[in-house]
Amino acid sequence: MRVESGNSSGFDAAKGQDENAEMSLFRPPVVRLGVGAALNRALFTKKIDLAAAAIQNPKVISHYRKSLQASKELLQVERISPIIPHPNKELGAQGRKCILLDPGVKAEEPKTWGPVLQEGIQKEDLTVIPYELTLHYDYWTARDTMESVLPPELHDEIPSGFNVAGHVAHLNLRDNYLPYKKIVADIILDKNSSIRTVINKVDNVGAESEFRTFQYEILTGEDDLEVSCIENNCTFNFNYAKVYWNSKLESEHTRIINFFKPGEVVCDVMAGIGPFALPAGKKRVFVWANDKNPESFKCLKDNIQRNKVQDFVRPFCEDGLDFIRQATDEVLAASLNREKVTIEKPGPKAKSDKTKTEKPIPSGSLPAPFRPVVTETYPIPPTISHFVMNLPASAIEFVGSFKGIYQWQENLFAPKTETLLPLVHVHCFALKADDERPLIDICERLTKYLGFTMKPGNKDYNLNGEGEVAIHNVRDVAPAKSMYCASFRLPAAVAFATRD
Repeated sequence: MRVESGNSSGFDAAKGQDENAEMSLFRPPVVRLGVGAALNRALFTKKIDLAAAAIQNPKVISHYRKSLQASKELLQVERISPIIPHPNKELGAQGRKCILLDPGVKAEEPKTWGPVLQEGIQKEDLTVIPYELTLHYDYWTARDTMESVLPPELHDEIPSGFNVAGHVAHLNLRDNYLPYKKIVADIILDKNSSIRTVINKVDNVGAESEFRTFQYEILTGEDDLEVSCIENNCTFNFNYAKVYWNSKLESEHTRIINFFKPGEVVCDVMAGIGPFALPAGKKRVFVWANDKNPESFKCLKDNIQRNKVQDFVRPFCEDGLDFIRQATDEVLAASLNREKVTIEKPGPKAKSDKTKTEKPIPSGSLPAPFRPVVTETYPIPPTISHFVMNLPASAIEFVGSFKGIYQWQENLFAPKTETLLPLVHVHCFALKADDERPLIDICERLTKYLGFTMKPGNKDYNLNGEGEVAIHNVRDVAPAKSMYCASFRLPAAVAFATRD
């Protein structure tokens, strides 16, 4: 809504009213519900007295809308159309329209009418009439409604950035919001058409399960956690209570996937249900995808078939500590066995002769133009290009398994070939800070488990030398805690070491 001044002195005076007072007209009514009270949606109905320009001829509506907008007399409030049917039922049925006016314009006070309205009245194009605007519960946003219901001391951190998995909204309410959890959940359910279930986490992820699942309570909606999500052009079906999924990590999944090139091999050590593996498979990247959680493994297998990437993605259910070396050996063996994937697909359509002017030949009379079949062959290479380790609470502790993964295999890598040692992408938690403290901490932990000195490097891993780490800040997970991804080229001294 605009409350800037118009042209005439009387209009200026009216427009000089307190802007905050006028803006408050379009705030929801204060409905302070007690702890444990049910959400009464009828209490959010609000009636606002406005003025409207009743247009005599529909042909001039567009003209007056533009003119009133330019003169700051038009009502400009989000989600409220200024063009409405005439409040008189008979005139409204005839198609007569009105234009809602700024609250500073009063139907009973001609001195508040600006020059556009005055000119329209003189031309008998319009009249200024009172109009009662009624706003209902559905009009207010989730935040508007929560501010109306919750006490003022809770307004600064109103729940808004919750996880969504399919039709499930996953809250992690702080203690001071718990007395109002049912009301908060009802509002979220009402204001998000795709949400059918709202749950609240009642413990920390991983506090009771090594598989990053969590205890939860259903606050409102259906008792159904069988969900379907679409991410990076892949469909994921799973039970949200039994596997780990975080919709806030989609951009990180995409960032990592963009590193992969067709024909490479990726080892996804803690693959979950496949947010890295499945999109990579669609890129014609070979993925050895592993997760220790039997339920995640089950979903991973199902989603591999569902997304038709079984030629490129192989699922496993092993301990990640052992899988790093297992995958390295299996990839080399597959390459030595000359395993490959051959894909046949239609080639480009044959060019038609555009010089012919004869009538089209009915379908089926002659064979369709020949389309050649194009064959693409992807041999499995002998080495892994990327290791992904997305288990931020403990992934760094797994990097010791890289010692000796390519023992006696120096001939597979530069300078004997053009192949570089694998890139390792390790997700981890560290202090939330703008200085180098979290970077130094991450590198010290990598050094401890790798047995090789690591130090912060350039954010672009391509610019880093051996032992330098590119550290990307993924997201904040708590006021003093962030999730990071440390990417580094596996040092030769580690890769070619003697296995334990």
